[in-house]
Amino acid sequence: MLRGRWIGMLLFCLLVAGVFAWLGQWQLERAIETDPPEPGATEQVQQLDEVVEPGQYLPEPLVGQRVETSGTWVPGDFLVVSQRYNDGVEGYWVTGQLRVAERTSIAVAIGWAPDRESADAAIDELNADDGGTVEIAGRIISDEGPVPPPHDEPDRMNRMSTAALLSFWHDTDQLDVYRPYLAAIEASAGLVDIDSPAPNEMSPVNWLNVFYAVEWAIFAGFAFYLWYRLAKDAWEREVEEFEDAAAASA
Repeated sequence: MLRGRWIGMLLFCLLVAGVFAWLGQWQLERAIETDPPEPGATEQVQQLDEVVEPGQYLPEPLVGQRVETSGTWVPGDFLVVSQRYNDGVEGYWVTGQLRVAERTSIAVAIGWAPDRESADAAIDELNADDGGTVEIAGRIISDEGPVPPPHDEPDRMNRMSTAALLSFWHDTDQLDVYRPYLAAIEASAGLVDIDSPAPNEMSPVNWLNVFYAVEWAIFAGFAFYLWYRLAKDAWEREVEEFEDAAAASA
């Protein structure tokens, strides 16, 4: 271990361990600097365009934020999403395209229905509306992502996905669309209010970053073990060669 080769290897391992230690410290700083919203912040109603812009992903601290906006429903774009639960009971959501600005829309979960017949009846009522401006308050929630529909029901949707709804909407040329959707607080058209409680408060510590920091510390320790193991293997080979040479001489 005192030979120049292994001292040089030790210095290299010290450099590698130092890099790993710096990465661990960086991860810890990210964990400590995590700044979750203040308790109750998601219940303070904000304007939709102040929380997220069309086409942008919704930051995690803002998932479930209560917002309000106004716009007009696009006729013919009221669609049903299956496998929606209210207080543990499976049912359906009636959704719509809300045009909040010129060539800008957001998907809205309007309300819950216990069966498909009730959902279809609500859609008929919404389509028969005069198309005036409506005020919507609700929670802004991230897109659930589309999934392929069943082969025997190509129009069935089981996920609340703006991308999936967009494929059925009308008048979408050059349309800006919000990636997240809006779950209305108060239902209309005879639907039941959607069960949408306040999100759980975030922990002040990002444990995933803490776990990564521990990993980097282990890697730093392994760099020294690797140096020791390589040096010991070289010593054992020399001892073996010496013993073999001594045996041959005898």
